[in-house]
Amino acid sequence: MEIRPKVLVTKIGLDGHDRGSRLVAAHLRDAGMEVIYTPPWQPIPAVVKLATEEDVDGIGISSLATDHLIVPKLMAALRAAGLTDVAVIVGGIVPDEDEDMLRAAGVARVFHPGAPLEDIAAYIRGITPAIRARRVSA
Repeated sequence: MEIRPKVLVTKIGLDGHDRGSRLVAAHLRDAGMEVIYTPPWQPIPAVVKLATEEDVDGIGISSLATDHLIVPKLMAALRAAGLTDVAVIVGGIVPDEDEDMLRAAGVARVFHPGAPLEDIAAYIRGITPAIRARRVSA
């Protein structure tokens, strides 16, 4: 039986550029995933609450205007809520030195502009079985 990943696609901070996140959300949905999409400007506590309520496997964060710099605060809030098994994926404009910082904070993967949508879907499909296995063993 194929696992159907459940992904929250959202934007934190004040970046209102949501075309990319809408395209990714639609592609993931069309690829057979369950997608919860929020409009821009989501506060971190709201993202954590929604991730908890929906029992998501992953959270996709879109950043085109330096909002990726607050992702470490999201990672800390997820850890505090006990959501260490949720994969956080960041997409958008992220300088190389900031990518290292995001990875150190616990971000699973960063996709830059122009990344094929199929690669994003394949990555999520690939990590979901391990995420589900960790939940069962916890």
